[in-house]
Amino acid sequence: MELPVIDLAPYLEICSDELDSHIKSMCLEVSRTLRETGALLVKDPRCTAEDNDKFIDMMEKYFQQPEEFKRLQERPHLHYQVGVTPEGVEVPRSLVDEEMKEKLKAMPKEYQPSSPSGPDPKWRYMWRVGPRPKITCFKELNSEPVIPEGFPEWKCTMDSWGYKMISAVESVAEMAAIGFGLSKDAFTSLMQQ
Repeated sequence: MELPVIDLAPYLEICSDELDSHIKSMCLEVSRTLRETGALLVKDPRCTAEDNDKFIDMMEKYFQQPEEFKRLQERPHLHYQVGVTPEGVEVPRSLVDEEMKEKLKAMPKEYQPSSPSGPDPKWRYMWRVGPRPKITCFKELNSEPVIPEGFPEWKCTMDSWGYKMISAVESVAEMAAIGFGLSKDAFTSLMQQ
């Protein structure tokens, strides 16, 4: 499957709600691609190669650390909603949800996703971007971030990259809404709740 690369630059350059035919065409391409594939490749001029390299380099440096070091950032009592989650902890829903298993089996063979055979073999790091809500019923979902010792650039790099990703997603959401014939904020307004 060949996914188009959507360059956000022309969309980001518009200064009014008046969209020219090129921008409308881009929005239609975004909505069509999402409807048909559920995925997009996006080029965002606000996310530079240097930003990407800084983030990737830091994450590679972190995940190259010994297991004993990484486990210091593990927070199982917070359901791994902050910090590191080791390999073998997360079990894909498709392995335990009977209803999902049945739905997957009912799909034509050529459309069935490949199913994992056990717990996720990779480590991951959960970092929430933005302020925590002042009032919440889900305290563990809004715990303070975990910053590994020896990574003074961690918070700045993680927040910067996270905000850039959110900005890109918001732009794509606006474009998709326009392409689907909805108001520009149809999806982004839901993201702010």
